[in-house]
Amino acid sequence: MMIALKDLVPAAQNNVNTQFIVLEKGMTIMEGQNKACQSLVADETAAVHFQLWGDECDVVEPSDIIRLTNGIFSYSRNNNLVLRAGKRGKIEKVGEFKMVFVETPNMSEIHWVPDTTNSNKYVKESVLSPYSRIFPPIR
Repeated sequence: MMIALKDLVPAAQNNVNTQFIVLEKGMTIMEGQNKACQSLVADETAAVHFQLWGDECDVVEPSDIIRLTNGIFSYSRNNNLVLRAGKRGKIEKVGEFKMVFVETPNMSEIHWVPDTTNSNKYVKESVLSPYSRIFPPIR
């Protein structure tokens, strides 16, 4: 089942199936033996930071429309909340250029806290920034 980006909630499972357009891509950096880069992606409901790994950094470009299967929305090593394929997920380019999107809210810019009634779930506590602080809005 495909979900809208606005419905993302931090979780430890690879259970995110969604589709989005890549708006911007940051510089590729080395994390140990692996290449990594952040990107800003969006659909018609919200935006989020998407982590690319290895060869994904070379093949994914702005304006690509990507389908993510079994992705994960969780905290990375540097404590940023990112959507990524992870070890069990996969990304697939399904088109380019034409897709309706919004840049706010950015789901990576929300502060989440453990749910007091269920420690396996997170709830929104506050909005850190309406837009990405890594990729400022295109004016």
